[in-house]
Amino acid sequence: MKTLSSKPFIVGIGGTSVKGSSTEQALGVALAVAEAAGGRTQLFGGEYLLALPHYVPGCTARNGDGHALIEAVRAADGLLIASPGYHGTISGLVKNAIDYFEEMAKDERVYLDGVPVGLIATAYGWQATGGTLGALRLIVHSLRGWPTPMGAAINTSERVFSDGACQDQAAANQLNLVGRQVVEFAARSTRYAVGQVT
Repeated sequence: MKTLSSKPFIVGIGGTSVKGSSTEQALGVALAVAEAAGGRTQLFGGEYLLALPHYVPGCTARNGDGHALIEAVRAADGLLIASPGYHGTISGLVKNAIDYFEEMAKDERVYLDGVPVGLIATAYGWQATGGTLGALRLIVHSLRGWPTPMGAAINTSERVFSDGACQDQAAANQLNLVGRQVVEFAARSTRYAVGQVT
């Protein structure tokens, strides 16, 4: 059940099996920007995704697997999704988390209908960032979500992150814009939904 708040609720999903990965640090930067822009945030990072069993339809009803993720996404005004580029597309870890969205197929708000989604792709080189970002956009469209105009493509072949901070100004600019756009679009959508804008 969605609760109304003056602050848009932004859920971040992403990371890898490696603690402190570039992907999760990139997501952390964008989430921090979203929070600074007025959002409330919750992160489902690599550690959570790694512990998530392979998706089986109806699994949350049976044993609670993925329950926290699904309930957070149901309540979300916006999402940030970050994936590493593995062989030119998203990782299995991130795809498995997204597969859990099937639990929302029969919700009043089906899947991500009308939800702004900021996308981040990280890879050791430019080619895989493009393919991964394209795959994420296609998935979000399929789930009826709205990818933000800006998607961040981060080349991690050089040192980009250190202790959660972005050392590359161009990458930082992309992440800042993605984080801001998600909050701005979510706030607009939320205000229209509760009749605050005419």
